[in-house]
Amino acid sequence: MNKLRIFSGNANVELAERICRFLDIPLGQAGVAGFSDGEVHVEINESVRGMDVFVVQPTCPPVNHNLVELLVMLDALKRASAQRITVVIPYYGYARQDRKVLPRTSISARLVANLLTVAGTSRILAMDLHAGQIQGFFDVPVDHLYALPVQLQYLKKIKGEVVVVSPDAGGVERARELGKRLNASLAIIDKRREKANVSKVMHIIGNVQGKTAILLDDMIDTGGTIVQAAEALRDNGAKAVYACCTHPVLSGNAVRKIADSPIKEMIATNTIPLSAEAKKVKKIKVLDVSPILGEAIKRIHNEESVSSLFI
Repeated sequence: MNKLRIFSGNANVELAERICRFLDIPLGQAGVAGFSDGEVHVEINESVRGMDVFVVQPTCPPVNHNLVELLVMLDALKRASAQRITVVIPYYGYARQDRKVLPRTSISARLVANLLTVAGTSRILAMDLHAGQIQGFFDVPVDHLYALPVQLQYLKKIKGEVVVVSPDAGGVERARELGKRLNASLAIIDKRREKANVSKVMHIIGNVQGKTAILLDDMIDTGGTIVQAAEALRDNGAKAVYACCTHPVLSGNAVRKIADSPIKEMIATNTIPLSAEAKKVKKIKVLDVSPILGEAIKRIHNEESVSSLFI
């Protein structure tokens, strides 16, 4: 492991430190700061010549700043003669724009993939991408991990009859996989907006009456969809509602929405650091994914298979 180095930008230093503790190596020394006008400046404060370097940096809010910070860091490492640079990107921003839904829009998920490759990325290690096909946007190898093993360990503690609920049609495969492992039934929420500026009407496909519902999604952003889904489940007889996601983006007033909602507990992971406001909400529980990421880093460094971590 003497050729392995792990560096972190400012987006989630705590996660990088946890990964380093798991691997029993120090966090790499780098100065990641900026000029008074906001321009990002990076200086690598140790030799990385010939090293296998991993950079931990989710592109979470502030998304654009953290993305530029990552790109500048990659360029600095490449110019410092690192042998291989793997970007560990627990949360991949811009992933929702993965196709053209309107005639004149950008496929920014592809654009960001190109930027990372040009900046010097040799490999990508990601977790719970918004859409699996994003892996194909990269011209370098991608290892796509899932938080499901960590989530499953926690969710098994829930007592009673459980139903796993997908908040939309796109998340059915994810919900089905969790339901199979929990030996639970499956339900789907069909969201329809009857006309512009009128709130969504929720139709629930499946039986939730008298059951404990687990709403599963890859990310919770504004909280609107998940809160409306929880209210619909409650109104249709669910005994209790849990929300589970990998990435707690929680933008705008999402934290307040969740605190005031019928959600009994919101389970997330530390791919994104929680805001000070979110940390005060007792119903928000954070699970640690650093052992999965650390194990993947170790296997990639040792040129071992990581396929067993994909499930």
